[in-house]
Amino acid sequence: MATPSSHMYSRLLLTGAAGGLGRVLRPRLKARCDVLRVSDLGDLGNANAGEEVMPAPLQDRPAVFKLLEGVDAVVHLGGISTEQPFDDIVQANIIGAYNLYEAARTHGTRRIVFASSNHVTGFYRQDEVVDATMPVRPDGYYGLSKAFGENLARFYFDRYGIETVCLRIGSSFAEPKDRRMLATWMSFDDLERLVIASLNSPVVGYSVIYGMSDNNHVWWDNTPAKHIGYRPQDSSEPFRAAVEAKQLTLDLNDPAVIYQGGGFVKAGPF
Repeated sequence: MATPSSHMYSRLLLTGAAGGLGRVLRPRLKARCDVLRVSDLGDLGNANAGEEVMPAPLQDRPAVFKLLEGVDAVVHLGGISTEQPFDDIVQANIIGAYNLYEAARTHGTRRIVFASSNHVTGFYRQDEVVDATMPVRPDGYYGLSKAFGENLARFYFDRYGIETVCLRIGSSFAEPKDRRMLATWMSFDDLERLVIASLNSPVVGYSVIYGMSDNNHVWWDNTPAKHIGYRPQDSSEPFRAAVEAKQLTLDLNDPAVIYQGGGFVKAGPF
């Protein structure tokens, strides 16, 4: 007789599994499900125990439909994650997002954790505090594509009941690299906490939450997302002295210093 699984999800799909955050989450998510299906166009290596490796271009609708077969929930990190020409972003981030949600609807997948971005609100100033109820102000084509993804997720919840938590991820690295990241940084452990909370919270509906650690100086207010149960444990503060020593001054006339999106507000045109 088979032993009942102790995991909430039988099969999870992780897209973008070959990217920086995908590589961080891959072993951590495998510990939370029976089978982890990983996908990307980059090198995924061999399948580990309890894994399925399925490369798929997000703009390829039949491939994405096959990718979602038998999947209970998705952590969607796939697509382009930097500012690029619009035609490239359309394929991966807009058509790709539609293909993913339509495949989820067809196959009965009920929850998606969608990697949105802080660049959805990148044209707010660094002297403002923003929450998820405020209008979006994308700082480029990348941010614009993520705003589309959030609206797509809203539609698929309202129309079809597919729950989504949109993660407006700040800067998730081993440590903050510059002064901007003292406000936007999220540790890898807090990233795991955020994704797991988004998967495990009993009811999320359509929710938006900023992905950041418990930093001392922040631009984002996550009060509207308290129901998700994310409680960050790390902070950028231990890195402050080293970061400020490397970046002694800021040009207060630089748009990258004025606006929350940093260098993204100056990228392009292409």
